Amino acid sequence: MLVDCMTEDHRWEVLGLEGLAERAACAVLARLGLDPGDYEISLLACNDARIAELNADFRGKPQPTNVLSWPSEERAARKPGAMPLLPAAAGPMGASELGDIAIAWETCAAEAQAAGKTLEQHATHLIVHGTLHLLGFDHERDADAALMEGFETGILAGFGHPDPYDDQKSPTDLVPSEAGDHERHE
Repeated sequence: MLVDCMTEDHRWEVLGLEGLAERAACAVLARLGLDPGDYEISLLACNDARIAELNADFRGKPQPTNVLSWPSEERAARKPGAMPLLPAAAGPMGASELGDIAIAWETCAAEAQAAGKTLEQHATHLIVHGTLHLLGFDHERDADAALMEGFETGILAGFGHPDPYDDQKSPTDLVPSEAGDHERHE
């Protein structure tokens, strides 16, 4: 199993977060040509109060957020828009730890409702987003954001979910390009 889920807020159980997270994280790794069996992710399913504590402790921002991630090691891209250094496969000691993700119930539910999406769609997006962060993707620079968002929309389209960055597009509007990113066709 790729994702080890610790549930602090049991409202997540209604969604079946463990299975959803496993499918989402596996889809990310498969999209990048990585074997999900070679890696491990720890997921904390919590509430806004708990994630606000974590956000304060690790980012100096004492408010709730939707998802946080802590990669086990630095893998960020060196040039804007370049692929990050992907992790090596599991060694003789077993699966490689990618890092930890925390997701907050209230914020996720409120964002899903505001966007007119199901909780499952939004939680899937947040797990995909968090997993990409564990792999070194970020959205600090425009080129990096475009790369990361392209992977997100393509992976989510595979689940039949809409593009979270463009409410006007449906998953069928996304066509893979040779670079592994996705182009939108008008």
